[in-house]
Amino acid sequence: MSIFSHPAYDKHEQVAFYQDAKSGLKAIIAVHNTNLGPSLGGCRMWPYADDGEALNDVLRLSRGMTYKSAMAGLKLGGGKAVIIGDPRKDKTPELLRAMGDFINTLGGRYITAEDSGTSVADMHIIGERTKFVSGLIEGSEHGGDPSPSTAYGVFVGLKAAVEHRWGKTDLTGLKVSLQGVGNVGFRLAKLLKEAGAELFVTDIFQDNIDRAVNELGATAVGADEIFDLDVDLFAPCAMGAILNDDTISRLKVGAIAGAANNQLAEERHAAVLREKGILYSPDYVINAGGIIDVYYQQQGDYKPAQVKEHIETIGSTMKEVFQRAEESGETTAHVADRIAEERFGHEDALKKTDSEAA
Repeated sequence: MSIFSHPAYDKHEQVAFYQDAKSGLKAIIAVHNTNLGPSLGGCRMWPYADDGEALNDVLRLSRGMTYKSAMAGLKLGGGKAVIIGDPRKDKTPELLRAMGDFINTLGGRYITAEDSGTSVADMHIIGERTKFVSGLIEGSEHGGDPSPSTAYGVFVGLKAAVEHRWGKTDLTGLKVSLQGVGNVGFRLAKLLKEAGAELFVTDIFQDNIDRAVNELGATAVGADEIFDLDVDLFAPCAMGAILNDDTISRLKVGAIAGAANNQLAEERHAAVLREKGILYSPDYVINAGGIIDVYYQQQGDYKPAQVKEHIETIGSTMKEVFQRAEESGETTAHVADRIAEERFGHEDALKKTDSEAA
């Protein structure tokens, strides 16, 4: 299949492939759109089943970053990198340095940061070979790690969803199921626990589950069982495409608000959720806290209070999306897409705006 006819290809500006036999690196970088600025997005390392799965992921993720930055009001484009491999087994300093060499070949069109399977320490190693890396400022609130900011942004957006769906601001007694309690998911769970919510968790790694159970009093459930729970809100905080025909039919929740990227398997699933009466929080809107944090690190004048204030605007943005969707009868996903596309200059959005003006 040609890259141009790939289902996830969305007029991406550049898709680059790289293999380094010496270190074992196999990686892909996708630059989706740079209308607002250089593309910035995390470097994910994951044991993909095959190369096609990795390509699909990087195409979808990079597109999501364009929309995420636009909705967050940042002068950034969208890009993403994926490394094919198990971060717990295959990651080495040599592989990360080779990744730095790869990033450097793009000349600044793509700036990387940590993501699933990579850490701040990994970014420092990548940074030995390229200056186009972010999330390293030790003076930032979390030592450059954007995960806490991502979690906080999701928490802010989740509260907006609860208020819109149930008309309340108190989370006491709210039953929340979390799929994934890693760097971001665990921090979100902690914030929810402190707010009085009851937690049900699952993860592909048992040590992550044990930590949530032991430290937060969460109830552990099976990986597949998470979709069948009779709870109030579902928080996907792992991999994408988990909202599909099968899982949606099983959900008994009133709202979805989580940190995972590309939660909808297909665009049409936003309408399926709406028809079922489930309020969906568009993922790239609610999980923008991390990119906001990294953006300010890139500017070289990091002020924690300013970053927090910007992250908290996620709540008002979510409320706007919910309200406009309710008034128009459109899905929350479609409303968010339309706002983002107007901001980064998507051709279809600009044509629609011109026709409406005429």
